Amino acid sequence: MKEITAIIRPNKIQRIKDALAAAGYPSITVKEVLGRGKQRGLQHEFCHELPRPGEDTDFAPVSFIPKRMLTLVVADSEVAQLVELIINVNQTGNVGDGKIIISPVGGALRIRTGESGESALM
Repeated sequence: MKEITAIIRPNKIQRIKDALAAAGYPSITVKEVLGRGKQRGLQHEFCHELPRPGEDTDFAPVSFIPKRMLTLVVADSEVAQLVELIINVNQTGNVGDGKIIISPVGGALRIRTGESGESALM
């Protein structure tokens, strides 16, 4: 099993959700995230800690761009098809299209039924 994590543009989330469902992947996890890469179109400022009253405020905020992070766990045999689908839906050819990370998964367990392994993914 592999975990596929994709960081994509926010405006592509509905298209990828629809494409994944049509391809037989209705279950995904999506998070709103902020990040920074080569895009450099700095949109949001995020200060990891706010200054306390009377403290020196001589620090610069870190700037990030809003993205969406989606995660799926799939069988090894489905990875290439899924990666191709994610690329086809999200690729614009411009900086900021995103990243796909593929990680090994040691196991999966469905809490409700106790199923384990690949059967827990369906």
